[in-house]
Amino acid sequence: MESLSEGVLYRIGELADLFGVTPRTIRYYEELGLLEPADRTEGGHRKYAEKNVIYLKRIQQLKDYGLGLADIQELFSLARKDRSGDAVRLLLAAKYREKLEEAERRKTALESYIADLSWHVEQLERVKDFFQCPGASCGQCSYAERCDVRLLLKKA
Repeated sequence: MESLSEGVLYRIGELADLFGVTPRTIRYYEELGLLEPADRTEGGHRKYAEKNVIYLKRIQQLKDYGLGLADIQELFSLARKDRSGDAVRLLLAAKYREKLEEAERRKTALESYIADLSWHVEQLERVKDFFQCPGASCGQCSYAERCDVRLLLKKA
């Protein structure tokens, strides 16, 4: 990979285009302290040092993993205070652990939804009529224990 040089400056539009965001987003990230303040040309146009490419890439990666701007702001602030990187590394690991647990919960819910849909598809494929219960095959039905109709009839 080509190393970044300190001398290269990007106009705000160039930086925005590089990451598929708007110049307004770049200005907002600067306001939040996520990007280094821009140099200005004599005409007052923003120019950003090449290190902001790295910062924007990190912002993009963190957002892709579900972190919000407040989380990212916290991480960037901590990284600037603790140049060893240990504190931000541990904080990010904790945030990723939370995201992982959340993803596991969603996965479990999705697996349950898929199982329910499979059950309904199998039931509907056994009958000729939408309102017909596959009752004749309830004894052999692999879903007999969870059948909505059987559960209702047991309550009655």
